[in-house]
Amino acid sequence: MIGISKLYCGTVEPSDALRYGRHSSKLPSHLLQFSRDKRPVVVWNVTRRCNLRCIHCYAHADQTTAPDELTLAQGKRLMDDLAAFGVPVLLFSGGEPLVRKDLPELAAYAVERGMRAVISTNGTLITRETARTLQEIGLSYVGISLDGMEAVNDRFRGVDGAFQKALQGIRNCREAGIKVGLRFTINKFNAKEIPHIFSLLEEMEIPRVCFYHLVYAGRGSKLVEEDLSHEQSRKTVDLIMDLTRNLHERGKPKEVLTVDNHADGPYLYLRLLREDPDRAAEVLELLKMNEGNNSGRGIGCISWNGEVHADQFWRHYSFGNVKARPFSEIWTDLSDPLMKKLKDKKKYVKGRCARCGWLDICGGNFRVRAEAVTGDVWAPDPACYLTDEEIAAPPGVS
Repeated sequence: MIGISKLYCGTVEPSDALRYGRHSSKLPSHLLQFSRDKRPVVVWNVTRRCNLRCIHCYAHADQTTAPDELTLAQGKRLMDDLAAFGVPVLLFSGGEPLVRKDLPELAAYAVERGMRAVISTNGTLITRETARTLQEIGLSYVGISLDGMEAVNDRFRGVDGAFQKALQGIRNCREAGIKVGLRFTINKFNAKEIPHIFSLLEEMEIPRVCFYHLVYAGRGSKLVEEDLSHEQSRKTVDLIMDLTRNLHERGKPKEVLTVDNHADGPYLYLRLLREDPDRAAEVLELLKMNEGNNSGRGIGCISWNGEVHADQFWRHYSFGNVKARPFSEIWTDLSDPLMKKLKDKKKYVKGRCARCGWLDICGGNFRVRAEAVTGDVWAPDPACYLTDEEIAAPPGVS
């Protein structure tokens, strides 16, 4: 996760994270990526069921309820363990988490146990009553997925009317006083929609947006050919930086992040090195704190049936099941070879990743994407768009 507004527009300084000792239990949400202990943010896919049919869904969600979903009681035992383990944020996802009627009770319990509860949703089920309920239980944030304006979004979501229902969900959240943001998965068919998304942020006074690079997992594994080329990725990241800066310069700042391609960090730094060398030095310090991709370390995933994964995209490999063992034990058990290597994966990456001067900052990028394309978990991430010249001798990096 690369905070474009934090880094490029200077809304966060290295001293901001240092002030809290870089402990995840003390850091505000917007600084968690700079924690030193890397207690995992956990994504819990509480259900496989969904009311939409998104063509890039990593979870293969459908309209049926899986018979082995964790029950309410099992979920509460899970959250007891997560809280005791020091998990700072629990993100409820799916499928569509709001199809679970007990989602408010689950989220309320997470808050009661001292965790920050957030949900990732398509937004179409957020009525005014639902929004008020989520606000009353202390939900920290609602991330609503949009993949473009109406025609493009509804094509990706597989259901006509999804866009308008999502907009109403956003309005309902804002009316209830819940922080709400957008989630946008970039590909060849919707990259041109990005300026419209920025306009929507401004028009609807939405404070946050996350732009996700495509990860080849679930139904998204069929979209490899729809991913941006390296040159297109560079232009898109430049566009996001330009539009973010434009909002800030006009006194309408938004929190803008890119997710799932840690090449964005070095790329942003190299641009700043040309534009503002002093700020570039501060950004380099923040990127070192961030440490790049943290699958299997600073982020983890629990499926609806209790299986534990390195992240939400790595569903084909399970480290164990929380029905049999607590998450805290599974997450710290290094007898699993993959878990052990993911804790320090920089030792195991190959090819240009192994000789890259940005390795300590990128963390080897997305291993699951490398595996999807090459069959080798430790091969270079094919979505890294940095040139050989850029990775050979990074300026300022030692």
